[in-house]
Amino acid sequence: CRLFVAIKDTTRTVVEIWIELFQVSSAPVGARGFASDVQKVTLIPGDGIGPEISAAVQKIFEAAKVPIEWESVDVTPVRYPDGKFGIPPKAIESVNRNKIGLKGPLMTPVGKGHRSLNLALRKEFNLYANVRPCRSLEGYKTLYDDVDVVTIRENTEGEYSGIEHEIVDGVVQSIKLITEDASRRVAEFAFQYAKDNNRSKVTAVHKANIMRMSDGLFLRMCRESAEKYPEVKFEERYLDTVCLNMVQDPRKYDVLVMPNLYGDILSDMCAGLVGGLGLTPSGNIGLNGALFESVHGTAPDIAGKDLANPTALLLSAVMMLRHMNLNSQADAIQKACFEVIKESKYLTGDLGGKAKCSEFTNEICSKL
Repeated sequence: CRLFVAIKDTTRTVVEIWIELFQVSSAPVGARGFASDVQKVTLIPGDGIGPEISAAVQKIFEAAKVPIEWESVDVTPVRYPDGKFGIPPKAIESVNRNKIGLKGPLMTPVGKGHRSLNLALRKEFNLYANVRPCRSLEGYKTLYDDVDVVTIRENTEGEYSGIEHEIVDGVVQSIKLITEDASRRVAEFAFQYAKDNNRSKVTAVHKANIMRMSDGLFLRMCRESAEKYPEVKFEERYLDTVCLNMVQDPRKYDVLVMPNLYGDILSDMCAGLVGGLGLTPSGNIGLNGALFESVHGTAPDIAGKDLANPTALLLSAVMMLRHMNLNSQADAIQKACFEVIKESKYLTGDLGGKAKCSEFTNEICSKL
């Protein structure tokens, strides 16, 4: 449009016209300057401390000049025609449109008629792989100094399929669903993740000695995937053996891939080795998008008091940036976060310090 108007202005030379257009196109712009340079991301602040730690992440991203435009959505459950509560349509539309999101902690009311919103989000967007890196952080001392393990959990089926019924009074049957497609998909993801991130080994965690058909199927898909990645070492281990070895010597493991329930338990256990869920990032990868989240609780007792630790959500957001190929910004934010923790001057209460969430956040911003 500017070119057309300029050409119609015959009082100026062609050279003058092109100089003006070049100056317009090459003028410095901020993160929101051109739509092609900015990616929209759905933000679900969450409940309890969720809005506070989400605001902290947004402030740090602004300091790092990350080219992201946040689209904040509310996921307060709405009642559907079947009488049950679920995700608001606007939130679903936002994630479907943007294909990537960041989510704070959500609370699901206990009682009939309320679906787990976390589970509903995974099923709605077919987020089949949950990825949780657990890494020891210098400056925050735990019983283990050299943990560096990644758990990859199948996210859509297993015992969490929710298939239950009462056979007779006092007898309930819960069905574990394992499919070839879902097992192959998460197994191949695990090996590709190991290859892309220079990891040397993938361990399939199972109980095929007891659940021969279901876990046996999952294990078979892992074996088939391993054949496609000869450069990555593959091993099979029973769940109970992995738990035992993990607390004895976490260095035995690198990347762990497993069905849903095992992954839920083992990923939390690994988080405990490095300081808890408040330091552990998490990403859910799907066929048509990804949702990154903090996996700790809503902590309603400290909500609104500027006491929350935003590290888990921030590191999840760093995972999100890497997923979006914004690696320079991801590296800068992660480095600043780790430096603040290492210096130990502005640690929040859960890390043994006395700093407020805002002080911790400001210190990270000062290093960007």
